Amino acid sequence: MILLRRLLGDVLRRQRQRQGRTLREVSSSARVSLGYLSEVERGQKEASSELLSAICDALDVRMSELMREVSDELALAELAQSAAATPSEPVAVRPMLGSVSVTGVPPERVTIKAPAEAVDVVAA
Repeated sequence: MILLRRLLGDVLRRQRQRQGRTLREVSSSARVSLGYLSEVERGQKEASSELLSAICDALDVRMSELMREVSDELALAELAQSAAATPSEPVAVRPMLGSVSVTGVPPERVTIKAPAEAVDVVAA
């Protein structure tokens, strides 16, 4: 199960760490207890919109930027979850002399049925 609060916390932590700031600095600036901010970053507490606004102000990050990054993380998590849930289907690869390069397909989803001659598979 994908937890939005965990993804949000991960993004908040990365934003804070990118700035080289401590939990104490951000919690003081946002007027949020250090313990509560820590729980939000670890995805243990669900942050209200008011709290998120205060944290974003303290980090000097637009809430829309934060939400965009969370949305991107959520999309990746959903894709990974979907890929893990569906059985892999063979990817048709036309036999060639030399090597075959497969790009844009997760390695666990690639099945190659090669002719008798050797075929090199290069993961990009």
